[in-house]
Amino acid sequence: MEENKQLQLELKPETAKGSYSNLAIISHSHSEFVIDFAIMLPGLAKAEIGNRILMTPEHAKRLLNALADNIGKYESQFGQIELPGSPKATFNLADFNPNGAKS
Repeated sequence: MEENKQLQLELKPETAKGSYSNLAIISHSHSEFVIDFAIMLPGLAKAEIGNRILMTPEHAKRLLNALADNIGKYESQFGQIELPGSPKATFNLADFNPNGAKS
């Protein structure tokens, strides 16, 4: 018999307010990915890291897939996200398959 399991989350008020980041620095070892979220503001000498997230390679790939899916949905609803100063993408992120398999 298959159980209907629901993930239950608790969102504490101090976490619910979130934090702003306009810079992410990603590094990795064999066993984990480290993502530092920072904010870089005009007039500040250096970026300040506000949050550090550590995850396994498997969870990092799940995050990549979830971001690709959500950005594709966002762009379908609101239009393509342009990156100023960068060459325009020649593909639709919704068609991107991070696993490398052909659709």
